[in-house]
Amino acid sequence: MFQMFPHEIARNFTETYRCFSVSMMSGPERQDVERGGKIIMPPSALDQLTRLNIQYPMLFKLSNKKLKRDTHCGVLEFVAEEGRIYLPYWMMRNLLVEEGGLVQVDNVSLPIATFAKFQPQSVDFLDITNPKAVLENALRMFACLSTGDMVAIKYNEKIYELCVLETKPGKAVSIIECDMNVRIRFLYFL
Repeated sequence: MFQMFPHEIARNFTETYRCFSVSMMSGPERQDVERGGKIIMPPSALDQLTRLNIQYPMLFKLSNKKLKRDTHCGVLEFVAEEGRIYLPYWMMRNLLVEEGGLVQVDNVSLPIATFAKFQPQSVDFLDITNPKAVLENALRMFACLSTGDMVAIKYNEKIYELCVLETKPGKAVSIIECDMNVRIRFLYFL
């Protein structure tokens, strides 16, 4: 005999938004968004997400369907204008999307990270006294990592780009409250 269960079956959140870099946001400058891997979404997204039986923390896959590019992120706030999301500029570059371009946002569940390997894109990163500690501290502003992404971190008023070479146990991982082994692959620059 068929039985009804009182709990709601998990459903997915899928919406398409026009995306903009944080510098396009009205109001005070939002450097906190540029320093990490979280986005700003509209209040209607929060309304919809709270009605769905989604898993916390809220993590999302961002996709540029036109160019078959994607990345993963968390959410910082729900204060964007309706129909828009605001992303760190480095994330827009990974997605190969222009200001006002369309990005599909899907909620996802990601495995907890155990390992991540990064490769600095500039010899300047070698000049930092303790680059691993700087990277680990900067990663506190991120919710997840995607293999192949080029992330940007700020230290002493300078932006450093690092390629995410590898993540375990998956190609995209949650780094919220995890014990992750971080390795930096240094190449000798000529």
